[in-house]
Amino acid sequence: MAPENGLVNLILASEDFTAEEFVRYHRFMGYEENIIKKLMAHGPVLLKGGRGTGKSALLREADRRLNENSNSSNALGIYLSLRHLPLLRTRGKQYENELLRILIDKIGKISTDKFSFIFEASPEVYEVHKELVRLSEHIGKRIVLFFDDAAHIGREAALEEFFDVFRTLSSSNVSCKAAIYPGVTRFGNRFDIYNDANVVEISRREDQEDFNEFFFSIMQTRFPNELMVRTFSKELDVKEVASFLGQAVVGNVRSYVKACSILFNTDKTIGYSTLSEAMLELSSDYYWPMIEEVRLKIGIYEALIEPAQELVTTIYNNCGSKGAISCIIHRNLVNKMDKALEILEYTGFIARREVSRGMKSGGRGTRFTLNLCNLLEVMSGSRLTKDLFDQWSNREGEDIQFSQTSSVFSNIQWPEIPEDKMLSILELPIEKLKKSTVFPYGITDNKLEILKEQGYDTVGELAEASDEELLNIDGIGDKTLERFKSVIGQAIWM
Repeated sequence: MAPENGLVNLILASEDFTAEEFVRYHRFMGYEENIIKKLMAHGPVLLKGGRGTGKSALLREADRRLNENSNSSNALGIYLSLRHLPLLRTRGKQYENELLRILIDKIGKISTDKFSFIFEASPEVYEVHKELVRLSEHIGKRIVLFFDDAAHIGREAALEEFFDVFRTLSSSNVSCKAAIYPGVTRFGNRFDIYNDANVVEISRREDQEDFNEFFFSIMQTRFPNELMVRTFSKELDVKEVASFLGQAVVGNVRSYVKACSILFNTDKTIGYSTLSEAMLELSSDYYWPMIEEVRLKIGIYEALIEPAQELVTTIYNNCGSKGAISCIIHRNLVNKMDKALEILEYTGFIARREVSRGMKSGGRGTRFTLNLCNLLEVMSGSRLTKDLFDQWSNREGEDIQFSQTSSVFSNIQWPEIPEDKMLSILELPIEKLKKSTVFPYGITDNKLEILKEQGYDTVGELAEASDEELLNIDGIGDKTLERFKSVIGQAIWM
């Protein structure tokens, strides 16, 4: 049974939807359809995008379509989330074995249940590849492996091993697809990014043909009851608001759903002042706290959080003083600050729109668009007016340019990055997972007390517990176990 609509609105990550809810609450336009086709087709694909851009949704949808009409489909989809704690703790051959073990278990269950085929392979990549080919020939279908949460910022230790497995498993019988985040650089010596995969980058730009329609459809699908009872001012209609909010969050779906949730949490007529309040709340209660949340999950790059905050504050203050909604940063500065910029992209403060753009002062730079919620915060009066709404909607104004000789970033101190560091979230007390606005499906006080009585004091200790260990505790059943897994997933993964 699906949850009430208001509760569904709080679900921001597609992987937290049940199969039934996923179909009901997701819509795909022409831009997404093209990506889904590539994910279902032959050939290896790396799906690249920041947090909340919809990578998991596209992988799940491609998998669903392949398996929905299994009799007529010429391929078998196997979706595999790599949200497994052992993959964070291992590297080298140990990482490869753990990854293959997870894959073997998943394929073994599917092949036994669906095809009465016994999938037998040791956790050796060539053995798994051989068995995959045997399964493909047995069912007369190509196999498509969808690796979700495969590689992203802060988890670079084992990336070379993952891409070795990805490359080796790919063949005419097996198509590998994986979701990765911006900034992945450790592809390994044997993986050629230009020849071993097709990189598809998700970037919902304001000038795309179906941008406005896409975000309006999300509003209709996720907030139908609210749209029926809310009124809009005469100066604004619902489609304008949907489009503007989509632009305000630089095309990020997860942030957009959160923005709509805030906007509709009022009985007021929706106009410029209501939009102002929603955007400022998103800035103060969503974007800035997200950086602190990411700090706990980013491993070796935790030391870059404070410089990233200084960097984005400088960018916004300079752009806000001129009313600019985008900036160009000289490529030499980008190279120096690249990982901090990736953190800001990941958290939705900025979106990379062009890699190379000519600059007035000479040389070339990278063009970034700013999210309008945080920009409004630094504008004079912090208030959205009709003129400002029109200006931003029409993307008027010139880019602010930071040249190679610009000194505005000179006071930022860049720390040394350690070679290894475990995620700080794992060391926090288990109370961190208490039901709250951060974890709307969090752990109740009663269940927290039960866990503490059994010796689970930290997030890491609970994350490492096996299903069997938890189910042996009085008061913990299958539904509670699934909730624990969901909350742990939210806490540890991005």
